[in-house]
Amino acid sequence: MSLTNETVVGIDVGGMKEGFHAIALRAGVFEKMTSTDPAEIVEWCLNHKAKVVAVDAPCGWSETGRSRQAERDLALAGRRIQCFMTPTRAQALANTKGFFAWVFNGERLYQLLARNYPVFDGKRHAGPCSFETFPHGIVCCFSRKVVPAIPKVPSRRKALIDRGFDITPLTNIDFIDAGLCAVAAREFRQGRFASFGRKDEGFIVLPGCERQG
Repeated sequence: MSLTNETVVGIDVGGMKEGFHAIALRAGVFEKMTSTDPAEIVEWCLNHKAKVVAVDAPCGWSETGRSRQAERDLALAGRRIQCFMTPTRAQALANTKGFFAWVFNGERLYQLLARNYPVFDGKRHAGPCSFETFPHGIVCCFSRKVVPAIPKVPSRRKALIDRGFDITPLTNIDFIDAGLCAVAAREFRQGRFASFGRKDEGFIVLPGCERQG
């Protein structure tokens, strides 16, 4: 099977109520799925024989408490790319307002994915894998410059349309973000990506851009 006809998946992670929005991409066509159960999402990936799964959620926790190395390293053409700063797991557990519920939901997803899609460890392998990415960084790399993070919907829709995708199935921002993650998964599968970070805290992977700055 050619890389063009392989299936890749992008997943947007929300809290316990919002759950997961997933997009499968094969031969340029999007197919969507949503569930609050990470096991259902993983089973859906397996049923689609996905080769790569890209997830919009941290794949690790900070060791220092202020951020992860990947988040501090993110830059394009010498400019930093704005992103979420991940705390230590203990700090997140101590938060009583539930702000980090989506990060814990992502943690559950990665744990289930790892059985069939090992999390990217800094080295590209031929077999199935999963990795962390995020839509704003994807748009910046496709634009070849750091763009404003807000408003996010127009720039994210445009990034997909400009690449020839029919975004009709992407009926809300969660599916748009999952679609961008799926495109990042395709780019990764084709060897067009850059990674930031280190193994103990996890890597962030972005498509088609080179590390600078």
